Amino acid sequence: MKRYSSIKIIASFLLILGTIGCTDLEETTYSELSKSNFYNNKLEIIQATLRPFTHMQAWLAFTGQNGYYYMNELSADQVAWPQKGRHGYDNGDHIRMHYHTYTPQEGRIQNAWSLMWTGVGYVNSAIEDIEQVDPAQANVTQEELESLIAESKVLRAYHYMKIMDLWGNVPIVTQVGIPENPETQSREAVFNFVEAELLENVEKLQPLSPQLLGRVSRAVGYSMLSELYLNAQVWSGQERWDDCIKYADKVINGEGGSLTGNMQLDPDPLGPFNNTNENSPENIFQFPFSRNNGFGYNWAAFYMGFSNMTKALDVNYSGWNAFVVIPTAFDAYQENDIRKQEWFLFGPQYKYGTDEPILGSEEYNGQPFVYVNNIRRNTEGQTGEGSMTDGEENSGARFNKYRSGTQDDPNYLENDFVIYRLTEMYFNKAEALMRKNGGSATQEAVDLINDSRSRYFSADDWASEQYTTSTLTLEELLAERGREFIFEGKRRTDLIRFGEFTTGTWWDKNPDGADYTKLFPIPYRQVNTNPNLVQNPGY
Repeated sequence: MKRYSSIKIIASFLLILGTIGCTDLEETTYSELSKSNFYNNKLEIIQATLRPFTHMQAWLAFTGQNGYYYMNELSADQVAWPQKGRHGYDNGDHIRMHYHTYTPQEGRIQNAWSLMWTGVGYVNSAIEDIEQVDPAQANVTQEELESLIAESKVLRAYHYMKIMDLWGNVPIVTQVGIPENPETQSREAVFNFVEAELLENVEKLQPLSPQLLGRVSRAVGYSMLSELYLNAQVWSGQERWDDCIKYADKVINGEGGSLTGNMQLDPDPLGPFNNTNENSPENIFQFPFSRNNGFGYNWAAFYMGFSNMTKALDVNYSGWNAFVVIPTAFDAYQENDIRKQEWFLFGPQYKYGTDEPILGSEEYNGQPFVYVNNIRRNTEGQTGEGSMTDGEENSGARFNKYRSGTQDDPNYLENDFVIYRLTEMYFNKAEALMRKNGGSATQEAVDLINDSRSRYFSADDWASEQYTTSTLTLEELLAERGREFIFEGKRRTDLIRFGEFTTGTWWDKNPDGADYTKLFPIPYRQVNTNPNLVQNPGY
């Protein structure tokens, strides 16, 4: 059975409250949150620090709403939400996201803005309250109180890092409701704010341990700094490769702690994502979902097919048959790559544990259901690439990276959603080493990527599949990064850093006409409401 820390139980309870409280997106606030009473003990202070984190699942995880995840994946080259017959057109929202023709009037971009800024409001409110706690009255030490405040400040920095990633030049707000109409700051200023907040607080954080599951630990702070510096050239105009390596090394060397005693890569390709993944030795930061505590990890809406697929997996959930794998992304995996075999649903689908075919319910109603690696009207004889409006119910390979287990599994739907894992630090360091070396791979960079990649090939295949300093180019590193982190919400950011987001071609997507689409438009409603907001160029 899965073990439960008190933090997991608290976080699961707060996730329920957070889901209930994150549905009203009509009003945008930097925050309209009323201050809570001051906290009287350590448990109440921890609850205050966790409240903004539990809200974050609504915009960061694919269990949530149309937030950061939706925008960072559906605008990139791996995941799409095409129209499939009578389903999925949705006013053309997903089509515009795929083709980079989004406008300031996009309701889903508005939702993301509202969710993320509401999160900033929550964390500002928590910081204001906790900073006024008398440690003696709350029965905590001054050091413990400062560490809890540091958790909230680092979490706020993470919010700003992701907001900056999507919109670039945005306000910096650190007090609830003050100022009423904050002014736009440059992206470089936001970068500097995030960096300062992280550096001032990261060493005050507690090291990662099972007791810190679902909280901002020192390893989490180091991971944020590694990500910040990896993207520094894009976000601030200045390369920071040495700093990226420095903080990746701190995580790799275990200086920030670990969940299992030793920070190491998980040898199991499904280990970081399965329904006991709080025990994975490589996981660093994750949402501690728990069905047994009232809030299971549910990816059904976006990634699960219609109800006919419940029989294939022996589960009791179904979805919208929404997200699919872009054909060129699926083609990027070799047939002998274990990830291609394990992380996707593809080909004929059978009732779990049998050879009885699952039957279709739309274009293939009553016929054996087969996921195919194309998005086109095969039932009408269409050939070629197809397009975002040509899908059918079985178009595209599907998500199978996280496994809920079957309904009789005691850990059914106990998966935690992973935000950072050690493999990412390996890739960050390898890329920084290559960038410093003029784009050419050093042996150390090759070793880092091979340590990750070796998990996905048989011993017989590995001799011909491992990278060398000549085969690991930056182009190949981007491709391998895509294969490794597919479905994890990181792809657009990577494409921009490698210069491929607006210039690349994938499946039916041609290069953009201009570079301004690397930033999303600030929602029309926000610009009209706050006269001090400046719209991004091109919109």
